[in-house]
Amino acid sequence: MIKYNPKEWFGLIFEFHKSDTLRKLIYVLLIYAGFTTAVVYVELNYLKFESSITVHSLVGFIIGLLLVFRTNTAYDRWWEGRKLLGSLVNTSRNLALKINSLVPSNDIKKRKMYSKMISNYCFSMKEHLRDNIKLEELENTNIFNKESLKQLNHAPNKIIGDIFKMNKSLFDDKIISGDIFITIDNETKNFTEIIGACERIKKTPIPYSYNIFLKKFIFVYTLSLPFGLTASLFYYWTVPICVFILYILASLELLAEEIENPFGNDPNDLPVDDICDDIKKNVSEILLNQN
Repeated sequence: MIKYNPKEWFGLIFEFHKSDTLRKLIYVLLIYAGFTTAVVYVELNYLKFESSITVHSLVGFIIGLLLVFRTNTAYDRWWEGRKLLGSLVNTSRNLALKINSLVPSNDIKKRKMYSKMISNYCFSMKEHLRDNIKLEELENTNIFNKESLKQLNHAPNKIIGDIFKMNKSLFDDKIISGDIFITIDNETKNFTEIIGACERIKKTPIPYSYNIFLKKFIFVYTLSLPFGLTASLFYYWTVPICVFILYILASLELLAEEIENPFGNDPNDLPVDDICDDIKKNVSEILLNQN
C-alpha cells in the first residue's frame, strides 16, 4: 500500500506513481487521440454529422451512476477487508494475552510455540489469499514442520488445527480449567471466521455480466463521442476533451478493479505484509519479553 500525506495537494497532483492510471492508459489514450483526430478531420473536410451532445449528456449521466455504484462496491470490499485484518490483529493479541496470563512465565517452550504458531497462521493466511505460500516466512516448532504445508491446498487450516491441539494440551495438562479452555477455544475459532470472510471477498468478484456491460458501455460511448462534439462547434478541441473523458471513465473502472480484491500486491491494496509483521512483533513481545 502506498503511504502518502493526503493534505499535500500540489505534491500529489504532479506525482506520477506506478499505480497512477495515466501510466496504465497512456497507449490507449494516444490511440484514441489519433482516432478522434481522424474523425474530426474527416467531419470538418468531407462529412457533416448532426450534433448529438444532448444524447451524450444523458448517456454520460447514466454511465456516471453506474461508475459510482461500481466504485462504491469496490471500496466497500476494500474497507471490509481492512476491518477483517483489524480483527486478525485483535484476535492475535487477545489470544497471546490470554496465553500469557495462563502459561507459567518459566514455561518458555509453550510460550515460544504459541508465539511462532500465531504469527505462522497470519503469514500463511496472507499468502493463501494470494494463492501462494512462502515457507521462509514460517517457523518450525516441536509439533509443526513447515515443509508439511507444501502439498496442502489450505495451509492455514493445518496451522490453526495445531493451535487447537495446543489448547487441548493445556487442558489435558491441567494448566487451564474447562471454562477457560472454552474461552481460549472460542478465541482461536475467530481465526477461521476471519479467513473465511476474507475468502468470501476474494472469491466473489463483481458479476461478470455487469463488468462486461460497463466496459462495453464506456467503449461505445467514447467511440461515438467525437462525432457529436465536432458537430457542436468544438472542432479540434474535441480531441483533448474526448481523451480527458475517456481518461476519467477508464480510470474509475481501473481503480475499482484494483481495490475489489484488497489482499494482493497492487499499490492500492491493503498493507497485509506490514500488518503480519506487526502481529509477529506484538505476539513475541507479549509472550516472550517477560519482566
